[in-house]
Amino acid sequence: MAAVSSYESLVHAVAGAVRGKLQVTMQSSSAEVTMMESQNRKRAPAWTERKGSVTAMTVFFPLDTARLRLQVDEKRKSKTTHTVLLEIIKEEGLLAPYRGWFPVISSLCCSNFVYFYTFNSLRALWVKGQHSTTGKDLVLGFVAGVVNVLLTTPLWVVNTRLKLQGAKFRNEDIVPTNYKGIVDAFHQIIRDEGILALWNGTFPSLLLVFNPAIQFMFYEGFKRKLLKTRLQLTSLDAFVIGAVAKAVATTITYPMQTVQSILRFGRHRLNPENRTLGSLKNVLYLLRQRVRRFGLVGLYKGLEAKLLQTVLTAALMFLVYEKLTAATFTVMGLKHSQKH
Repeated sequence: MAAVSSYESLVHAVAGAVRGKLQVTMQSSSAEVTMMESQNRKRAPAWTERKGSVTAMTVFFPLDTARLRLQVDEKRKSKTTHTVLLEIIKEEGLLAPYRGWFPVISSLCCSNFVYFYTFNSLRALWVKGQHSTTGKDLVLGFVAGVVNVLLTTPLWVVNTRLKLQGAKFRNEDIVPTNYKGIVDAFHQIIRDEGILALWNGTFPSLLLVFNPAIQFMFYEGFKRKLLKTRLQLTSLDAFVIGAVAKAVATTITYPMQTVQSILRFGRHRLNPENRTLGSLKNVLYLLRQRVRRFGLVGLYKGLEAKLLQTVLTAALMFLVYEKLTAATFTVMGLKHSQKH
């Protein structure tokens, strides 16, 4: 048990917390970091990756805003992403696409700390000095993801509501909120809806822990096909097949992400009793209702924004990482090999 409270586990957790990665589903994909780190790629100083991730997260945050609006506000027409963003800016102001940025960043740090602390503590207990394998890392990543969901879902419920506070909804069934901040949001939710409302969306979040495994399965499949025609993958090859695998995994799990967002927001009057919807048992009801009203397409509102965010974030991180790596090696007076 000493491994659980070890200094090494704490260091890994703090390092993971300051990564600042914008996760899709937790959001749900801290385990994707584990998957990428298990692929034995050469890396430059860690600060370059953190700089790239923070830059990408900030630049493309409006895409996540557009995605969330389309998921939650079912009466908003599913237009192109840039059209939705222009509507938001016109109706709510220039900074509206960045509403909720700081609370999201803070929650990401907490979420990543929990994930990496759990992952590295469990790995220290299981591996015990031996070489870890990709399979073991995926199992540990899944367990750490479950722990992360259970402990940090209240943060994401509050942040989802703060991010949507003040939005101009098309759906009149949405109950507006009036929170003064994070603490007040916690207080009002517990007072008006009960403490369990803080865990709205837990069930779809737990299902979304499988997202990295799906991504890894497709990544390995694409990699095997490419390796039939060449001896090794270049950095560009790894980036492209990683982005494609992520896009496929995101598309497959997107309906659960939609349900997750609706349940976290929890401000719809959709049930026959006209009470605020926010219970885990309504997952199937929400899926059926979306399909009945809008067809299967209704489950994928906002997917364009999500895929744009995923691919562009990966591309920008890749670019910034490579440029900063080259600059770092130049400043250090070292020759940076272009071969990976």
